[in-house]
Amino acid sequence: MATETAQAPAQTGDTPQGFAYALAAYGIWGFLPLYLKALGHISPFEVLAHRVVWSLPFAALILLITRRFGDIRAAMRSRRTMLMAALTATLITINWVTYVYAVGSGHAVEGALGYFINPLFSILLGSILLKERLAPVQMAAIALAFVAVGILTWDAGRLPWISLTLTFSWGAYAFLRKTLPVGPNQGFFLEVAILSFAALPYILWLEASGTGHFTHGTTSDTWLLAAAGIATAVPLMIYANAAKLLRLSTIGIMQYITPTIIFLIAVFIFHEPMNPVKLFAFSLIWAALALYSWSMLKAYRAR
Repeated sequence: MATETAQAPAQTGDTPQGFAYALAAYGIWGFLPLYLKALGHISPFEVLAHRVVWSLPFAALILLITRRFGDIRAAMRSRRTMLMAALTATLITINWVTYVYAVGSGHAVEGALGYFINPLFSILLGSILLKERLAPVQMAAIALAFVAVGILTWDAGRLPWISLTLTFSWGAYAFLRKTLPVGPNQGFFLEVAILSFAALPYILWLEASGTGHFTHGTTSDTWLLAAAGIATAVPLMIYANAAKLLRLSTIGIMQYITPTIIFLIAVFIFHEPMNPVKLFAFSLIWAALALYSWSMLKAYRAR
């Protein structure tokens, strides 16, 4: 999934190029489960390690092109910035591992649910931590999400921990990422650079012990793992352009493209179970998101 928070657009209107960029980015993220499913026989931690290591050169290339490596040197001199980057890197690690596990273990529907709930969790987080006042419509949307989670818990006999972990880890990541005093590309580089200190030795250990899939797996394993950097960095680069060419409200509504595609893939391609109870719970989530979107558009127009 995405590892950057939405940035304020550089203009007040939407552009065709912005729509194209956003559709491409959200589409790539939406179809990512097909890629991850092909790696389902590999440990989520090994997939994560390759995702981190192969993303690092892409992140470095972006900074070279934009000539922003000076920001990295300045950030490394700040203990607070590095600690914050380490914290956001930890949160995105939890999110990535959980998502890879969800798809590989046949729980992509739960993954989609987590990303559907996330905008509502962000509103709740802002209310609790930033003392932001919730509109009645927003409170109703959050209440519907809680009811949906309760129904799914009752139906499965357990908490939908995958959905909740994805929601909490991404919500906390997005919240804290805004406080990181560097740009989105610089922050992404710092995060994968920090994680590489653990990811690279882990990959080398796996390969040396003969249990790694990069040199000891099939040819397709090697290419798929090497493509992890492309699968991570490319949609982020496209999304960064979309955010500059679309209104924030448009970006906010289009973000549902990703979990919608994930949901459809999980049900119709992966053939994950979808009984009437689950479908009713998802209907409540979709109703909550409709309320949230309507409230967001209304507030945007008022401003």
